[in-house]
Amino acid sequence: MPSAAGTIRFDRNELSGAFGDLGTSLPLIVGMIAAAHMDATGVLVAYGILQVATGLVYRMPMPVQPLKAVAAIVIAQQISVDVIIGGGMAIGLLMLLLVMTGALDWLGRVVPKVVVRGIQVGLAIQLGRIAVANYIPSGGTSGYVLAGAALLVTVALIGNRRLPPAPIIIAAGAVYAVTVGGAGASVLGAAGVHVPTLHVPEASAIWQGFLLLSLAQIPLSLGNSVLATRQITADLFPARPPLTLRKIGLTYAVMNLFAPWFGGIPVCHGSGGIAGHYAFGARTGGSVIIMGSLMLVAGLLFGGSIGELAQFFPPPVLGVLLLVESVSLFSLARDVANDARSFALVGFIGLIAASLPYGYVVALLLGTVLARSGARVAAR
Repeated sequence: MPSAAGTIRFDRNELSGAFGDLGTSLPLIVGMIAAAHMDATGVLVAYGILQVATGLVYRMPMPVQPLKAVAAIVIAQQISVDVIIGGGMAIGLLMLLLVMTGALDWLGRVVPKVVVRGIQVGLAIQLGRIAVANYIPSGGTSGYVLAGAALLVTVALIGNRRLPPAPIIIAAGAVYAVTVGGAGASVLGAAGVHVPTLHVPEASAIWQGFLLLSLAQIPLSLGNSVLATRQITADLFPARPPLTLRKIGLTYAVMNLFAPWFGGIPVCHGSGGIAGHYAFGARTGGSVIIMGSLMLVAGLLFGGSIGELAQFFPPPVLGVLLLVESVSLFSLARDVANDARSFALVGFIGLIAASLPYGYVVALLLGTVLARSGARVAAR
């Protein structure tokens, strides 16, 4: 049953939902740490604190996610730690400016719902493609068997409040990692207390981060992290007071103004993450607090072995989590299925967002023009 507004639970369904976004977040976090030689302790501790805080503030499964455009640039170009930290600060300041000037609210009034649906479909296409093309095949024959078993368990138990699927498939993945992948010994050997160090962002790094990272990220964030996030919370939690763009934008900004001091990565909210948490059973902020607590423990005790620790979550299992997240996002477009024009426009916007360079900003701008011009023609 849906949770009453303001309630936070810590039960088996919240535990299951806590892993619903892991397929998106974990590879990007590990990839950024490895590419930029970041301090894993600082990254995980900051990430964990923000997850816990977000669960307490929103009291619904509003996860924290790595910024996807930033992660792609960092991994591809091996951006330095200073620029990543400066970029996070620049992104936070830019979003804060959009909130304080009212530009974010204006954007919410201008962009039609059909465009937001298209952006969600674009994200669903991307997540599904990554799951099927990259994650699930990565383990060869044994990986396909693991993914197939995990998918069967998920299909059989999805929506089951007594026996939610995520803990079962995560446990199966860990057993697979130990027996087939040989994970385990190196993680235990590296266990110990790790404490994050203070990082002071420099003005030059903030400027470089603005040019290299924030200009590529903010359009994607406006579409998926803000507009689509507000929409999916209204879809999944209609009985709760609707979230404002101002609140979402403000917590987005504060997170990115906080994380750099720990050496953390730039982060956001995201409609896909909410869909994943919800699909696997989460209905309150408990799922986000659980995942945040696990991240905190991982950073403080296993910060020196994050790569080895990630081996306990095999890519085929992460692929199944991603696939469920993708299907959940696709399903949100059902409210336009009876309107042929809107349905076609959603598909077109989704393909643009998923396929073109800077696809989300192109989809946001072009989709808004097409949707609003079509509405004017229909009104004549």
